[in-house]
This record gives sequence, C-alpha cells and structure tokens, in this order.
Amino acid sequence: MPVETATKSVAFYTLGCKLNFSETSTIARSFEQEGFDRVDFEKKADIYVVNTCSVTENADKRFKSVVKKAQKVNEDAFVIAVGCYAQLKPEELAAVDGVDLVLGATEKFKITDYLNQLSKEDPAQVHSCEIDEADFYVGSYSIGDRTRAFLKVQDGCDYKCTYCTIPLARGISRSDTLQNVMDNARQISEQGIKEIVLTGVNIGDYGKGEHGNKRHEHTFLDLVHALDTVKGIERLRISSIEPNLLKNETIEFVSGANAFVPHFHIPLQVGNNELLGKMKRRYNRELYTDRVSKIKEVMPDCCIGVDVIVGFPGETDDHFLDTYNYLSELDLSYLHVFTYSERENTPAATMEGAVPINVRKKRSKMLRGLSVKKRRAFYESQLGKNKTVLWEAENKEGFIHGFTENYVKVKTYWNPEFVNQLHDVKLLSIEEDGIVRIEVIH
Repeated sequence: MPVETATKSVAFYTLGCKLNFSETSTIARSFEQEGFDRVDFEKKADIYVVNTCSVTENADKRFKSVVKKAQKVNEDAFVIAVGCYAQLKPEELAAVDGVDLVLGATEKFKITDYLNQLSKEDPAQVHSCEIDEADFYVGSYSIGDRTRAFLKVQDGCDYKCTYCTIPLARGISRSDTLQNVMDNARQISEQGIKEIVLTGVNIGDYGKGEHGNKRHEHTFLDLVHALDTVKGIERLRISSIEPNLLKNETIEFVSGANAFVPHFHIPLQVGNNELLGKMKRRYNRELYTDRVSKIKEVMPDCCIGVDVIVGFPGETDDHFLDTYNYLSELDLSYLHVFTYSERENTPAATMEGAVPINVRKKRSKMLRGLSVKKRRAFYESQLGKNKTVLWEAENKEGFIHGFTENYVKVKTYWNPEFVNQLHDVKLLSIEEDGIVRIEVIH
C-alpha cells in the first residue's frame, strides 16, 4: 500500500494595494490546486508567502516584521517573498533572516513550479527576471477574503513619474482581454459576491496590450459598459484612476449605470502646477478641478477620494500651502496622504531641494487633519438621506459595519443574517468613532 503523506499547509500575507490582494488570492488558488491547505497567517504553516510592496519606505520595513512573525509561529517553515519589492530588491530580500525564496514580477505566478525546491538553504534562492521580460498578462481576482472582490483588469505602467518605482517593479502597461475580465466577473458573481472593485496599476489605460500589442483593443469606457451587464453583481466600484484618463463620458455613464457606484478615487499628488511638472504628471490642477466639478454636477452625493504626496524635492512652504488651500476649497470627501520617501533609481531621488524629514511629517499631519474634516463634512452632508448598505462579515464589539454605495461607513447592532446582504437604510447620526449610525428601512 502506498504511504499517505500529510497535506502541506500554506499561509499568505499581503502588503500594499488592492492589486496585490487580487494577485495573492490568485496565487493562493494555485496552491490549493496543488493540494495545499490554506491557513491563516497567524497559524502554523509549512509555507508562508509574503506579497511585498515597495511604494513607501514603511512597506519595506514591514516586510521584515512579517517574516519574524512567521518564524515565531514555525521556525522551520519555508518563507517565500513575491511582489514589487521582490522584483526591485531581490538580493536585499534574500538577505533577510528567514527568507528562503524570492520570486520576481513574472515568476510569482509560476510559484508552484518551485515547490520541489522547498529546502531551507543559505543563501536564499532568487528567481527574478529583467523587468523588460514582464510583458505578459496574468489575470487575477480576490474572493473569500472580504465581502467584496478585487478584480485585476490591467498591470504595469508606461508613465514616467519621477518619484515612482512601479514601472521598474511591474513593467509596461498591459491589459486583460475583455472576454477574460467578463469571465472572471461572472465567476465572482457565481460565488455570491455582490461587489467588485476594479483594480490595476493604471486602470484608465485599460485596453493597451490586450492581445500582446501596444495599441488599444478596447477602452476603459468599453470595459465599464461591458461589466455593467454582469448578472448578480450589485455593485461595481472603480479604484484609483488618473484624472487625465477619467473621461467625461465615463463619469456620465457611471451616473446612470446599473451597478457602478458614485465613488471615485483620483490621484492628485500635489496641488501646484510647478511641482506637477517636476513629478512628470500628465495633467495640471485646472484639469483636476474640471473632473471634480463634472462628477459633482452629475452625481452631487458622489464620494471623491484623492492621493497626495507631501515633501517632494523642492516643495517650499508656499508650494505646500498652495496644495493645502486648493484641497481645502475643493469638494472632496477624504485624502490618502503619503509622505515622500526617496526611492532608488528614480529621478526625484537625486533632485535638489530635499525637504527635511521633520517638515515632511508636519505637512503630512496637517493634510491628515484636513482629511478628517473633509470626511466629517461629507458624512454630515449625507445625514437624513436614504442609502443602500452592503454589510461586512465581522462582529466588532457587538456591531456590524458596512458601506453605502457612496462609501459612507455605517454600523448597527450585530446581526449574522445581515452579512453580505444589501439593505436600504436611513443615515441618522455620526457616532463618536466617526461612523454613521443608521436605521434599517428594508
């Protein structure tokens, strides 16, 4: 009789963006197809896979703490690093104590091909391509981790923003085929998931490289038109999209769509045209203002989030105040604030006029304070209105939380029957924790 071997287990930890979450989920499914049991990262596993991020210096530091966390649970476990940081700094990751295998941008999707090499060796093995070789597309989506699913539609970026390492980590802009996106969306719908968040590096560039060539086979507008027809998906949410690629036609379509919700996240980075030029962004603040005005014209209750970078080289007090005052006056709902950190092999890292760290932190704190005020004002503008909430799965101290279609976070007393359900509600009041208390109507 053949001897039965124990099933091996694998655990995953994701650093960074929604795109990373979608790819982690896809990588996890490839392990499950090989017969592995997926367990929580806090539990003992034979293999720990860490999907890394390299957008900020803090993400780099967090990687080391995550590896230590895995080692505490099982010091004999095999630790694999994948993702953006693994592509940019493979040797650096390989030198981290406890790391056994580092896979770059193309290798991460072939991770199960390396499973016969699961022996702890010193030094760690590195398999990382030249980024020019990252020219093919691997579709991904996340299910099972959250109430909503992240659906990857595009990868890579052809922009050359002077502060950004993403093109170095992910390669050229390329897209999933429209047919494959639709197939993935239907698979998500069949799992009973009601909300899909579209994700990618530069999703407004969708259609470029769809069939391996650089021309656009379809446009982003074609994509949203097609996805709005998928049965069973109640909500479609657009994640971050560049202002110059968010066309008025898309805004107008979303305003009357079946499933697309009134929520946009539009990177600005800085509200000063001189610095936008130094960053090599492809718009000015006048165009950004036009986009926000158009959204609010056709969707007055729309939630608009913005990315901002503080402390870019050459940013004077006047530059910063220009950004602060611009954002303060603009009809935005919240800010994601990033403190600039020098990244190797980017033009900005060698620019003159480095802003002292303490000044960067002070400016960051000011903008985060502005974000709190913006979110509060947006929530207050929604009180007394009827909205639809999709409930999350966690019981947090006796409460269940969810989000309205326009991204207002709400809560009510825990009810397990509410999980992953949509309810019509009335927004009543903002609680001390900043979350809106509601009354369920239906």
